Amino acid sequence: MADMLGALQERKKSGRLRFKTMTGMQKREARWGYIFISPWLIGFTLFYIIPMIASLVFSTLDFTLSAPDEIEFVGLQNWVDMFTTDERAWDSLKITVIFGVISLPIGLISALFLAILLNSENLVGIPFFRTIFYMPTMIPVIASVFIWKQFLNIKTGWLNRMIDWVVGILPGDIAWSAAGSTGLDWLNSPTPLLYVGYTLVGLWGVGNAMLLTLAALQGVPTDLYEASRVDGAGWWRRLWNITLPMISPVIFYNLIIGAVGLFQYFLIPFSLSALTGAPEGRSRFYLIHLFQEAFAFQHMGYGATLAWLLFIVGLLTTLLLFWTSKFWVFYPGEGR
Repeated sequence: MADMLGALQERKKSGRLRFKTMTGMQKREARWGYIFISPWLIGFTLFYIIPMIASLVFSTLDFTLSAPDEIEFVGLQNWVDMFTTDERAWDSLKITVIFGVISLPIGLISALFLAILLNSENLVGIPFFRTIFYMPTMIPVIASVFIWKQFLNIKTGWLNRMIDWVVGILPGDIAWSAAGSTGLDWLNSPTPLLYVGYTLVGLWGVGNAMLLTLAALQGVPTDLYEASRVDGAGWWRRLWNITLPMISPVIFYNLIIGAVGLFQYFLIPFSLSALTGAPEGRSRFYLIHLFQEAFAFQHMGYGATLAWLLFIVGLLTTLLLFWTSKFWVFYPGEGR
C-alpha cells in the first residue's frame, strides 16, 4: 500500500497523472459535475470573459457610440495618451488610492471595534444593537445619499451644528462657525476634508463586515481565553495574541473585499457630486473619470483603456495583499 501511494505521489509530481487514471465511476461523477456547473461556466464566459476580451480589443480602437461605423485602429495610442497626456486619469487614481488608504483601515477598525463590543458578555440588548448597526446596509444607496447630503450640508447639516455646539461650550470667545457659507463643506472642499466626509459616508455600511467579524469572534475557542487568564494575560494581551490571530482570516477577507470595492467606488461620489454640484476635479474618483470619458464624451476605446488600467492596478493590489497575508494571517491547523 505504501508503495502504491509513493508511486501515485511521484506521478503527481511528474505531471503524468491524467484523467485516464480515474475509474469509470469517477469519470461519470466528473462529467455530471461539469454538467451541473455548466450554466455558471456559460454565464461566466458570456458575461465576463468575452466582454473582457472585447474591451481589450476596444482599447486599440478609436470610436464613439454615436458613430459606430467610423472605427479606426490606433494600436497602443490610447495607452500612450493615458500615460503621457491625460493628467486627470492619474489625479483621479491618486484620489481613489489616498481615499482607500484613509477609509479602509478606519472601516476595518470600526467593524472590529463594534464586533468586540457586541461580543461582550456584559452588554445588554446585543440582538437590538446588532440589528441597528446592520440596518443601514439594507437601505438603498440613493436613499442613503440623500440622508448624508442633508447630514453633511454646509449650512444646515447636523454635523456642522454639532460641531458648533461643541465649540460653543468651550471656554473663550471663538468667532468661527462650522455651519454657514464659510463653514465646513465636507463634500466639496479640497482634500483632506473631502476624504473625511466620504469616509463618514462609508462607515454607514460597516455593518456587513461587523457581522462577519462578530461570527469569527464567536468561533474562537473559549479554552484559549481560559488558559491565558490562568497565565495572567490581560485583556490587551489576549486581544493581540489570541483574538486577532484567530480572526485574521476574516479580517483578511474584509480587507480584500474592501480594497476591491474602493477601486469600484462610483455610485456614492457620483450621486453626491450631482446633488451638491461639486466643482470640477473634486470628488472625481477614478470610475467617475472613466464613466465621463466612455459615456459622456463617448470615447469608448479610451474608456476601455482606462478600465484595463483599473483592472491591472486592482489585480496588483490584490496580489500584494495576498503576498502579505503569509506574514500575519493565521489559519488554525496550519503552520504560519
